[in-house]
Amino acid sequence: MKQSLIIALLGLQGLAVAQKDSVRQSAQFPSPMVDTVRKHERIQQRVFTGLNFILQSALPKPVEVFIPQRSTEAKECVLLIHFLGANYVVQYAAEQFKGDIVTAFVHLGAGSKINGQAFEDSTRFATLLDSIKLTSRTYLNHELKIRKVVLSGFSAGYGAIRQILSTQANYDRVDAVLLLDGIHASYVPERKLLADGGRIDSTHAESFLKLAQDASGSESRKQFLITHSEIFPGTYASTTESTDYILRNLNCKREPVLEWGPLGMQQLSSAWCNHFKVMGFAGNTAQDHVDHVQALYHFFGVLMTL
Repeated sequence: MKQSLIIALLGLQGLAVAQKDSVRQSAQFPSPMVDTVRKHERIQQRVFTGLNFILQSALPKPVEVFIPQRSTEAKECVLLIHFLGANYVVQYAAEQFKGDIVTAFVHLGAGSKINGQAFEDSTRFATLLDSIKLTSRTYLNHELKIRKVVLSGFSAGYGAIRQILSTQANYDRVDAVLLLDGIHASYVPERKLLADGGRIDSTHAESFLKLAQDASGSESRKQFLITHSEIFPGTYASTTESTDYILRNLNCKREPVLEWGPLGMQQLSSAWCNHFKVMGFAGNTAQDHVDHVQALYHFFGVLMTL
């Protein structure tokens, strides 16, 4: 029940709490709408069979690690580190994944700034990876090789991923990234909308632009998937605007799409450049926002096929 409450509140916070990307925090204009048309199906919270343990000192907040029962004998696994949401959603994604996997759930807070600050010490990411591997070995009694490191972020969780990618050594350690309705930037000048002559603060997008450029290369080993809703915060760049900025710089064009997605979501657009993909979905409500993290299992599967 506690985790269910957390995920519900996160959807509201994602619409009501400012993204703290500028020196001065900017208020968001939350949508007052409630959608009653789309299904907004939800993953059932339950106990998943496998090995669970908590890392207390790797980050400012505890890191919850889960290894599905089928993967406890594996010698090599995919590592999925997810930022913000609810752990049962991450564990469900692990259960649905066809290969061997280890997941780490990190909940640092609802603001992108607090997520980013956790990795301002660039050595922290390597420490987190080492802690996961060493502690897993203690429980499994054998060495666990990580064959692919995947970072996933919902809403403001993108702040942690952006900070991790900003250091070349950490960038090189990351194989794939999934952003679930969470990629924002400030306007320049601050609060001046694009329609009024403002522009995207490129410094807030450069880490993701670099990743998109690499992933769009036919020979790259990087994989990058962005999903976004139609939510318009009004005081800083929306996920749609931030994604469009990346697509323009890549000269990668969207195509219109009209089809059902996971959990009753409605997909409206798609852009695909080799190992980089964007999936745009309908909706401007808190429910539409939360749909993206609830569908982590589905989008993780899409990412792994890029």
